[in-house]
Amino acid sequence: MIEFKNVSKTFLLGKREVHAVRNVSLTVNEGEIFGIIGFSGAGKSTLLRLVNMLERPSTGTVMIQNIDVNALSPKELRERRRNIGMIFQNFNLFNSRTVAGNIAYPLKLGGLSKQEINQRVEELLQFVGLSDKSKDYPDQLSGGQKQRVGIARALATSPDVLICDEATSALDPETTAEILRLLKKVNQDLGITVLLITHEMHVIQSICHRVAVMENGEVIESGDVFDVFTNPQHLTTQRFIQSVQQDLPSETILKEWRSRGGKKLYRVIFKGDITNDAVLSQVTQKHQVHFNIVYGSVRELQEKLFGNLLISFEGNSEAIQKTLRDLETIVDIEEVAHHES
Repeated sequence: MIEFKNVSKTFLLGKREVHAVRNVSLTVNEGEIFGIIGFSGAGKSTLLRLVNMLERPSTGTVMIQNIDVNALSPKELRERRRNIGMIFQNFNLFNSRTVAGNIAYPLKLGGLSKQEINQRVEELLQFVGLSDKSKDYPDQLSGGQKQRVGIARALATSPDVLICDEATSALDPETTAEILRLLKKVNQDLGITVLLITHEMHVIQSICHRVAVMENGEVIESGDVFDVFTNPQHLTTQRFIQSVQQDLPSETILKEWRSRGGKKLYRVIFKGDITNDAVLSQVTQKHQVHFNIVYGSVRELQEKLFGNLLISFEGNSEAIQKTLRDLETIVDIEEVAHHES
């Protein structure tokens, strides 16, 4: 659907070159929600602007449906942009136009009749849940309502792709959840491919199928959200995941655990169906070892269970080693040095 082939983008600031995007190769499949995450300055916004040629690549190719968008004529590019909707962090609404007027704007540019425009606006207002707000102006709306108008306007021309540039960053958590549910509805009900950028890992966790992590203009890690969350390879990815997944107890809890004689902690990761199995009980009973769950959680990612537990073992040292060897064949397990925790 969208393919970046060895794409780089360099800006000149005076005599200094700024490498905003460095040799990025990525494929966004048709019908998926693909997230790009990175800290400020990672290059994600620049990468996004290359899709609709608001910025042109310095090197490399951007393909949409097997078409090199950089090779399009101005007229062809205008037509292609009609198939790419875009929503923004700051909504970008016309304050002088009503809600209906904002949604109608791209339709008027497309030369549709008044009847066609009114019918399409009504459909979109119903889709985003704002049928009763058609005559209101943006300054009469909440942040979440403004973003719904932005989504409706982006959908007006029936695009194939919806680009979301930090679409939830200006919203409170409850409103963010509502907008994410709406974006998921856009993807599922309308079959629109969604490409979003964010610096918030919980956004990726909530709705994305796949994710790419950017740093200093490069993609440092990518893959299915479940795989990246449960087995992050890069330190930056691990930092993002830590922001939504508190997988270590506080120092106060660890201090209390040590005061009671705790020496070694083990992190045990359960993925998928095995989360529901009594693995710990079965293996420890087999070797007559006791276990204590010091800290942990079980959560759902992409309709799969993911368990993360911190455990200490009590018993004969040889029996504990046998227990660990058995567990290693079933789950992911590693020793966590308590002084580093």
